[in-house]
Amino acid sequence: MKVYTKTGDKGTTGLLTGERIEKDSLRVEAYGTIDEVNSALGLARVWCTKADVQEIIYSAQKALMMIMADLASIHSSTYYISEEHSRQFEQFIDKLDAQLPPLQAFIIPGGNAGAAALDLARTVTRRAERQVLRLSRQEEVNEHILITLNRLSDLCFMLARVELGE
Repeated sequence: MKVYTKTGDKGTTGLLTGERIEKDSLRVEAYGTIDEVNSALGLARVWCTKADVQEIIYSAQKALMMIMADLASIHSSTYYISEEHSRQFEQFIDKLDAQLPPLQAFIIPGGNAGAAALDLARTVTRRAERQVLRLSRQEEVNEHILITLNRLSDLCFMLARVELGE
C-alpha cells in the first residue's frame, strides 16, 4: 500500500467515519494539534531518564490516539474516550504528587532534556485544549476529551517535576 493516496490534493481529508472535510477545519486543527502533543510526548519519552515517567508518558500517548479517533469521527454513536481516562490521569498525578515536596516557586521550563520536552508537551496540550473548546462551540464533541486534555497538561507538569527531581 502506498503512503500517498492523492485524495487530499485538493484540500480535503477523510475522517475515520468516512466523511471528507476541509483540511483547515476546526476539527482537523483540533486533532492535528493532538498529534503534535503526541509527538512532543514521544520526544519526552526518549529524553526522560526515569522508567516510571516513560511508562506514564506511553499510557498518555495511547490515550491521545483514542482522542484523535474521537475527533476524527462525526455522528458516531461510540466514543473512545471516557471518564476513565481522566481518572487514570488523576491517579497518576496524585501518585506523583505524593512523591514530591510541596512546590515553593514557579519552575522555569528546562533543567534537563526530558523535563523541557514535557514542558513543551504541556503547552501544546493547552493549545490543543483551546482548539477542542473552539470546535465544541460549533460541533458536537465528546465532553470527556476536554477534561482529559486538562488533566494531561497537569500530568505533564508533574512528570517534568519528577524528571527534575523537584
